[in-house]
Amino acid sequence: MNIGIDIVEVKRIKKLIKNQKFVNKVFSKEEIDYCERFKNKDERYSGKFAAKEAFIKALKSSDNKKIFHLINKISLKDIKIVNKENGMPFVFVKGLKIKGKLSVSHTASYACAVFVWED
Repeated sequence: MNIGIDIVEVKRIKKLIKNQKFVNKVFSKEEIDYCERFKNKDERYSGKFAAKEAFIKALKSSDNKKIFHLINKISLKDIKIVNKENGMPFVFVKGLKIKGKLSVSHTASYACAVFVWED
């Protein structure tokens, strides 16, 4: 089992998402559509960004060389943080079977995420 955690300042992501090039480079259309639905979209983008980083950290800490090699080929946009109907987030990466759990929290100032990879 491997754990990844990340925390970001919402004001930092708020500045970055003003640049549409950044948004399109990091987030999928599905993630963008989701975040844009909310009044506190800056927090939503921040949570998804932190979740992507937490996922990468968990996989990079793996002893599985195949996983470690694969993660170096995946971009942030390839990692999709999707929400189920009940709001629960999960990680989706095309071509990768993901066995793990994700938790995301955010406030007006910070967003954090934890991903536990079941190697």
